[in-house]
Amino acid sequence: MIDIKLLCQKARAASREMSILDPELKSRALRSMARALIKNSSYIIKENAKDVKSARKNNISGALIDRLTLDEKRIRAMADSLIEISKLKDPVGQILETRSRPNALSIKKVRVPIGVILVIYESRPNVTSDCIGLSLKSGNCVIMRGGSDAINSNRAIFAVLNNEALKNKLPEGAITMIRDADRNIVNALLEQEGLIDLVMPRGGESLIREVIRNSRIPVIKHYKGVCHTYVDESADLGMAMRICFNAKVQRPGVCNAMETMLVNKKIAKKFLPDMIRRFEDAGVEIRGCGETVKIVPGMKRADEGDWYTEYLDLILSVKVVDNIDEAIKHIMKYGSNHSDAIVTNDKKAAERFLNEVDSACVYVNASTRFTDGNQFGKGAEIGISTGKIHARGPVGIEELTSYKYVIYGKGQIRK
Repeated sequence: MIDIKLLCQKARAASREMSILDPELKSRALRSMARALIKNSSYIIKENAKDVKSARKNNISGALIDRLTLDEKRIRAMADSLIEISKLKDPVGQILETRSRPNALSIKKVRVPIGVILVIYESRPNVTSDCIGLSLKSGNCVIMRGGSDAINSNRAIFAVLNNEALKNKLPEGAITMIRDADRNIVNALLEQEGLIDLVMPRGGESLIREVIRNSRIPVIKHYKGVCHTYVDESADLGMAMRICFNAKVQRPGVCNAMETMLVNKKIAKKFLPDMIRRFEDAGVEIRGCGETVKIVPGMKRADEGDWYTEYLDLILSVKVVDNIDEAIKHIMKYGSNHSDAIVTNDKKAAERFLNEVDSACVYVNASTRFTDGNQFGKGAEIGISTGKIHARGPVGIEELTSYKYVIYGKGQIRK
C-alpha cells in the first residue's frame, strides 16, 4: 500500500506555498488546464468508455451510467467551469471586517485557505476537474480518492490537469490522486489529523456515513437529496408542469433532482392527470398516495419508506396535501434539508415557504435542479452541504476558506 502519511506530508508542505501563491499564476494555470482538457478530450473519452463498459456489464442503472458518461459536450463544460473559476475574484487575503478599538488596535478579519482538503467521491468524473479547479483558486491543496467505477476516467483527467499544474509552476503535491482502489486507504486517510484539514465526501449515503464514522477530521457533507416541489393552489399550472418535469426528468441521477411532488388538493384533479401522463410518457414510475391513486388509477401505491427515498432514477413519489401547512410538515419530516421548491402566485405563501422550510436551498417558482455551484455563479462546487456549520448549499471557493485575525498595534499592552 502507498505511504499515506508521506503523501499527506507532501500536500501539507505544498499547502504553505499555495496559501501565498500569486492570484494571476493560479488563474493562468486554470486557463491552461481548461485548454488541456479540450486538447486531450479524445484520450479522456477513450478511458471513460472503459468505465461505462464495466458499468453496463455490472447492470448499473441508466441514470447512474448517465452520471458516469463523458462526451465532447461534457468535457467542454468541465473546461468552461475551469475558465469561470479562473475569472472569480481571488478570495485569499480578502478583508471581511475591520475594527478600530479604543486602545488604537486595528483588527482585521482576513480570508485564508483551509489548507489540505480530502475529497472522497463516486461515479461522476467531472468532480475530479471541479475539485482541482476550486481548490487551486482558493489556495488549497486537494487529495482525491475517486470510486472504482470511474477509475479510468479519473486517472485520465488527473493526468492531464496535473501535467498542466506542474508546467505552470504550481508546487508538487498541490493536487494528488489516490490511484489505488484498496478501501483500507480511505480509513488511513481519515486518520491523518493534523495533515488533512477537511474531508468532503461525495456519493451515496452509505459512503458518507462510513466517512463520518471513521473520520478524525472535520467533515462537510450531505447524506442524500430528497428534494420536494410543492404545487400550491394558486400556482400557474403550466409553469408548475414545466418546473416539475425539469426537476425530475432532466437528470434524475443527481442529488438536486425532485424525488417527491406535493400537490394542493384544490388543484389536484385538474393538475395531476396531465402531469402524470407527461411523466409516464418520459418513462417515470409514479408512486402515489391514496388520493393520487384515486385521481389517476393504475399507479403503484407509495408506502412510508418511499417518502424518505432518494431514488436517483426515473421514479417519483406523489402526494396530495390539504394545504401549505401539510406540505411544509411533510418536507420537514421526510426531507433531507437539501433543496425544496414551491410553485405559487401567492406572495404570502411563498414567504411562508421560504421562512419555514429549513433547507440549504429553498426556491419559489424554479426547479431544484439549479442547486449547483456553476448555476449559482461559483464556477462549480466541491460538494453540497446540508449542515449549518461553516458552509451550507453549494461549496465554492469562499466556503473553502477560513479566516484569521490580523492585529496592528503601536506598542499597546493589556492592563
